[in-house]
Amino acid sequence: MTRPESAQALPRAISKSRLRLLPFLILMYILAFIDRSNVGFAKAALLADTGLGDAAFAFGASIFFIGYACFEVPSNYMLHRLGAKVWLCRIMVTWGLVSAAMMFAHDAYSFYGLRFLLGVAEAGFFPGIILYLTYWFPAQSRGQALGLFYFGLPLALVLGSPLSGWLLEFHDVFGLRNWQWLFVVEGVMASVIGIVAYFYLVNRPAQARWLSDEEKRALEAALDEEDQKKQSSSPDGFLSALRDPSVLKFCLAYFTIQMSVYGVVFYLPTRIAGLLNGQIGLNVGLITAIPWICALVVTRIVTRYADRHAQHRQVAVCMLTMAALGIAASALGSSMVPVVLAFCFAASGFVAVQPLFWTLPTNYLCGAAAGGIALINSIGNLGGFVAPNLKTLMESQFADPRAGMFALAVVGILGALLLSRLHQHNSKTSPPQLTPANVG
Repeated sequence: MTRPESAQALPRAISKSRLRLLPFLILMYILAFIDRSNVGFAKAALLADTGLGDAAFAFGASIFFIGYACFEVPSNYMLHRLGAKVWLCRIMVTWGLVSAAMMFAHDAYSFYGLRFLLGVAEAGFFPGIILYLTYWFPAQSRGQALGLFYFGLPLALVLGSPLSGWLLEFHDVFGLRNWQWLFVVEGVMASVIGIVAYFYLVNRPAQARWLSDEEKRALEAALDEEDQKKQSSSPDGFLSALRDPSVLKFCLAYFTIQMSVYGVVFYLPTRIAGLLNGQIGLNVGLITAIPWICALVVTRIVTRYADRHAQHRQVAVCMLTMAALGIAASALGSSMVPVVLAFCFAASGFVAVQPLFWTLPTNYLCGAAAGGIALINSIGNLGGFVAPNLKTLMESQFADPRAGMFALAVVGILGALLLSRLHQHNSKTSPPQLTPANVG
């Protein structure tokens, strides 16, 4: 029997929202990740011009996450109060300007200060997007929405790696060093897109001109019903979230995931350049794009599978385990093909695990969503501070360049064990059913 027209309104609204919002959100995430990770490409030239050592670089690259963590929660509350279009515009414009100002780094202290300010400027961007997606996508379609958004991470490195490598070919053009061109161009790009975001984004479904009145009502009703079902088990308010054991477990699990991510992202270009016996440039950028292309494909496949079979936690455990094994294998390889193959497994694993992970706290949190998501992300992102410093420390302690990657692999395995113990809270709720054609 044909379903009534009103029953089709919800999947139609979700499909329209996905097509309208996600491509632009992906673009925003691409620019965010390029600006936080391009320091890995600039490393060799920056160290040569400023005299920084490896330890100073590791500290400067990672201090970004201290500034990020300090302002994450208040920034997410501001987004919740002022709306996504205003606050995401503010975040992107300011971080783009600070990223461009990295061209003025001339010693350790200026490098540390600018990286810290970059974290402050970008604070709230990622958890703000996660929160924003909960305003538009019910639980049963949220995994794929998050998975599509996470395309921004590998795309940032597929597109950003050749771009960064190409910009490093600009030696002393108009008196600027190649690494200065890298920061200026990529920073200004973010600020421009931030201005566009103010005019493009819509805060809530009720304000979307591209949805019919029936579609707006269906989508908002589904989201309201889902929130009401969370009320009985979800912490109410930020202080409650801070004391909630499940939220703290989410924080720790995300911490291990981020250690896997940034242990690789900051050092992949240098590792590939070492195998090529040359400086980082366009060739290195093209090769480092290969693992991120693999990650795109794997993320799409596994998020669709997890949504359709309601196995987000189980698949996340498999992906983080694969990432850890890939990280360990990357340290063992001595030639290009096995190292790139190992990084393909590592990148696919730690990219795919993240949208799967975020379905768990977003399906659990309700009244504390803005603060809880920001808390999980801010504490978790401290893994980005710990990872480069742990890697450097282990290599120094054991006098072995492989020790750092082995340590990060162990952290990944511990994270997978922790994920396996997390309760899949979305089993408590029964979100509106969507047809596979419309959620896929």
